[in-house]
Amino acid sequence: MDSSYGVTKLLLLLLLLAVSIATALPDNKPVPGQINSNSVLVALLDSHYTELAELVEKALLLQTLEEAVGKHNITIFAPRNDALERNLDPLFKSFLLEPRNLKSLQSLLMFHILPKRISSPQWPSLSHHHRTLSNDHLHLTVDVNTLKVDSAEIIRPDDVIRPDGIIHGIERLLIPRSVQEDFNRRRSLRSISAVIPEGAPEVDPRTHRLKKPAPAVPAGAPPVLPIYDAMSPGPSLAPAPAPGPGGPRGHFNGEAQVKDFIHTLLHYGGYNEMADILVNLTSLATEMGRLVSEGYVLTVLAPNDEAMAKLTTDQLSEPGAPEQIMYYHIIPEYQTEESMYNAVRRFGKVKYDSLRFPHKVLAQEADGSVKFGHGDGSAYLFDPDIYTDGRISVQGIDGVLFPAEETPATEIKPAAPVVKKVAKSRRGKLMEVACRMMGSRFIPCQ
Repeated sequence: MDSSYGVTKLLLLLLLLAVSIATALPDNKPVPGQINSNSVLVALLDSHYTELAELVEKALLLQTLEEAVGKHNITIFAPRNDALERNLDPLFKSFLLEPRNLKSLQSLLMFHILPKRISSPQWPSLSHHHRTLSNDHLHLTVDVNTLKVDSAEIIRPDDVIRPDGIIHGIERLLIPRSVQEDFNRRRSLRSISAVIPEGAPEVDPRTHRLKKPAPAVPAGAPPVLPIYDAMSPGPSLAPAPAPGPGGPRGHFNGEAQVKDFIHTLLHYGGYNEMADILVNLTSLATEMGRLVSEGYVLTVLAPNDEAMAKLTTDQLSEPGAPEQIMYYHIIPEYQTEESMYNAVRRFGKVKYDSLRFPHKVLAQEADGSVKFGHGDGSAYLFDPDIYTDGRISVQGIDGVLFPAEETPATEIKPAAPVVKKVAKSRRGKLMEVACRMMGSRFIPCQ
């Protein structure tokens, strides 16, 4: 009896030992949906790669990475702290930490992670492409017995080994092309933008309306601020207009700037109809590019998709109607949200010239914001300063404007603008009407 009990006890001990060895093996896959203390994610947060771990937490990626290790092993290429602390461009680091650039930060970090396990003995002898969690590709190579990922050297191979992943230390940060282009675009716009407003009205991000109404100023009282502040930025504030053909620097590249602001409209969301008109239905983009190249400045009042969807077939059926509608939304001045708001706050009503000569666009202060147009055909400043580069300013509005004598009588305006909704990219309503009218001979409708 005693010998039988001893054999049974020995078998149980051997079984427990086998289970513990199996769970400690590096190639053992984790149970999906479970993260334990032995996970590579826990090791990363507790490792000497403190700068990278801090960025992962700020990018809100822990849940995404937990799902990744729950499905398969991962390989993390971790830049050393110096590469993120001292060797990184301060402007680029500030760009990554801005809340509006969260997606860029997430793409950058997931660019360092492969959804598979590759240890140093498994390193390919020839250049090999591997897809990252950001759907980009990394190149793994061997250069004179040195392991490399893209152009970065592996300085601590197999630094952290866990059942669900492995961490290699690398000498510097890897930057995907998409993040680099986004940073360059923001840096370029910042370098040529107009003077940053110093006291601009504060906008509620939930309603896109000014948080505080304009202070009541009695009729005939002097303005709160000097009269000069109500004027739009002139050559002394905004970049000077482009020189003429005989000038030492030639023209600005107006077409590139127009393409840039249309690209910004598409990425901003909710203005696909406007972009569709400029690119596909009219030659306005080319005309605007020529104007900017010749030194003119422009302010575009861009109706959002919900406003454009209210246009009727009758309003679009006349020859040249889309062009005339858009001409009325382009002001041959450079105006920002601050300059227009200051003007209407102090003067009550302001009339701006439009490219639809001789019609003018009426602007007035209403509900602590700027309202354009007349009566039921009016529109509020809805998305301020979508694009401002010192020469082209794009201001989003929540309605389509018509001259006073053409304001549709049947259109009913809401008391306040609705919350902005990002519309999915689709064929615009104006394009659909044009296709029905003209057929597919001139406009590709498919």
